[in-house]
Amino acid sequence: MKAKYIIGGVIIVLFMVWGASAFLDTTIQYVSIDKARLSSKTVQVMGKIDFDQVNYNADDSRLEFAIYDAEAETKVGSEMMHVVYYGVVPGNFDQATSVVLKGKPENGTFVADQMLVKCPSKYQGEGDEYQDMEKHNEAVGESGV
Repeated sequence: MKAKYIIGGVIIVLFMVWGASAFLDTTIQYVSIDKARLSSKTVQVMGKIDFDQVNYNADDSRLEFAIYDAEAETKVGSEMMHVVYYGVVPGNFDQATSVVLKGKPENGTFVADQMLVKCPSKYQGEGDEYQDMEKHNEAVGESGV
């Protein structure tokens, strides 16, 4: 009887280890631009688009552009990375504030398999008098309690 419990416990532990390793193999790490360049496996990287370097070839659905550090205010002095993406260009690509790319480097170019475009929210804007709840409450005469 004890042997059945031991065998059952070992089987359960083996399945847990197998499941955990399978999960870890499917997770894709977010990395910086410089680490993305050096990676040998698929990674995710976020950056701002340098619109001066965008080139789209409709014949082979090839979009080429460069990205720079998503935290940088400007591209001046930022590390740039050349990106190639094959596929349908998102309709809001030209309005993007940044992109998240999933792919891996090949011969000095980051080849993106997937691209997520991040655009500014239509609910946020500079100079908006209701950017936070406190200002809104003052404007309508309500307390913040």
